[in-house]
Amino acid sequence: MIEILRPGIQTTVQDLGRPGLAHLGIGRGGALDIPALMQANALLCNAPDSAGLEIVVGPVALRLLRSGWLALCGADFGATLDNVPLRHGWRTPFVSGQVLKLQGARHGMRTYLAIDGGIACKPVLGGRSTDLGAHFGGHLGRALRKGDRLALGPPQPAGLLRRQLGSRQRLPQLPIRILPGPDYDSLDAKSRQALVNGIWQISAQGNRMGARLQGPALSRTQGDQILSRGVLPGVIQVPPDGQPIVLLADAQTTGGYPVMAVVIEADLWQFAQFQPGSEIRFAVCSLAEALQAQRQWQQQHYRLERSIHERC
Repeated sequence: MIEILRPGIQTTVQDLGRPGLAHLGIGRGGALDIPALMQANALLCNAPDSAGLEIVVGPVALRLLRSGWLALCGADFGATLDNVPLRHGWRTPFVSGQVLKLQGARHGMRTYLAIDGGIACKPVLGGRSTDLGAHFGGHLGRALRKGDRLALGPPQPAGLLRRQLGSRQRLPQLPIRILPGPDYDSLDAKSRQALVNGIWQISAQGNRMGARLQGPALSRTQGDQILSRGVLPGVIQVPPDGQPIVLLADAQTTGGYPVMAVVIEADLWQFAQFQPGSEIRFAVCSLAEALQAQRQWQQQHYRLERSIHERC
């Protein structure tokens, strides 16, 4: 069990989400930085879809009420265990009663805590992720508060985790690759140039539903009304003010704003780690390049899992 001593700005239970329910109006949800959560789980030989904690902005303090192993991946929060510094991206043993503290992101925005056995919240609609908008999943459908206690799954058998193994910290890399969307050609020439070659700033008004961008206002050559259509994480919508919104894990399932582009899946995790004020730019890629980038990430994760399991 974990006891929350200090919850930070927004700490939630997250897993890989609830894919395949958009036809019911239920978004995917889950971790914004899926690779980070999967790496943390892999370091502990957990199942890939095991639930962990997504931590946004510290300080955060947790008391660990059983012995086991933990791993932190994503942004480096300067974590300590009973005031002893932990190495980020490594699995670490702990004993019952120890206190894990996370100060704040040195780079990036979110870190992911996995415990061997996973967070054992009751599944809702096939997942344990917290849907903050719909108020279900995770722990009571909300961000964690001081005094909350979270059940853990069974600890790993003694001797399973025989050796340490680390995972390299990933930092966002520019440009962000995009595919043109159904309304891309409706942008005027100046706006197409601005979308692809301009510098965009991450707004402080974003959340788990979407990252708002600030930059030159985009305009369309045709002002016809667009009917609502299905949307998904990665879609770049442009509302009437011309400032793009990149939809993230908790995005709605339908939307009526023009869809100018889609961030490829291999690059979408970076929006979990961009801090407000960060500057980004986009580059158009082909569908073949997008699929190749996704295969490369899957191969890298597979190699990490294989290397870990060979040492368990």
